[in-house]
Amino acid sequence: MNILIFLAPAAIFMGAIGLAAFLWSLRSGQYDDLDGAAHRILIDDDE
Repeated sequence: MNILIFLAPAAIFMGAIGLAAFLWSLRSGQYDDLDGAAHRILIDDDE
């Protein structure tokens, strides 16, 4: 049971880091154009 003293805060800390990374990606515009890459692969540019 003593290991829970270390595991619970570690899990909360890692979850907070994941949440911070997700919020950073939202603010930096990572999810703005989800369809752009899908449509660019279909365009036939013979240059």
